[in-house]
Amino acid sequence: MKPLLSAVLAMTFVLGLSDIAAAQTEVTLIGPGGVRAAVEKLIPGFEAKSGYKVKPTYGSGGGTHEQVVKGDIFDVVIVQPPYQDVIASGSVMKETERELATVAVGVAVKKGAPRPDISTAAAVKKLLLDAKSVSYPNPSGGAAAGVSFEQTLKQLGIFDEVKAKYKPGQATLAAKGEVEVSVTFLSEIDDPGVDIIGPLPKDISTPTALVAFVHSKAKDPAAAKALVQYLSGPEAAAVYKSLRMAPGRK
Repeated sequence: MKPLLSAVLAMTFVLGLSDIAAAQTEVTLIGPGGVRAAVEKLIPGFEAKSGYKVKPTYGSGGGTHEQVVKGDIFDVVIVQPPYQDVIASGSVMKETERELATVAVGVAVKKGAPRPDISTAAAVKKLLLDAKSVSYPNPSGGAAAGVSFEQTLKQLGIFDEVKAKYKPGQATLAAKGEVEVSVTFLSEIDDPGVDIIGPLPKDISTPTALVAFVHSKAKDPAAAKALVQYLSGPEAAAVYKSLRMAPGRK
């Protein structure tokens, strides 16, 4: 009887240590601003289910991308295409690649303002040329939404005209009446003072993918893989949809 009791106590002790270790494990994550809203909503659920803690770091798409390429270590890395340099750097495990979601660049105006037509490239071009002021995230700081939108402006042949009335910033500028039109990732528009008109047509603005990897030097690869799996699972998909994002391919 005593040996059996000792075995049970030993197993309980080991399991207890395992639970403590999980609770003390901190999973670090780096990602662009476009994924912030979703990750912040998902962290509590992951922590409750896994016992791990998550410490996220956010920044511009270009800036966070460069941090990973140059060797900064985070357990989980979320990047936007193109990211062949991230893989080539050896910083991530290629086999852990998971597309979490895609997010489109969209248009917002001050709440109650006339809703512009953005259903076609021609309609978007007219809107941007007619508008007295336009805001979008600063591409010079590596903001992916700004980089994407400037590509759209060049495709439409109106880069110089829009740049002349451009003000860097998010949709809060439209909410305050400081600009007529705000353009950014739909997932980043959360100001109640604006009306979201919708995404730009795909023929002039391809949605941006958000792709996760486990870092090749993750301090706890199992914990990092668990987070990537959670961020690409069904609960995450529901959150992405609620934020006007499209869940990634499985």
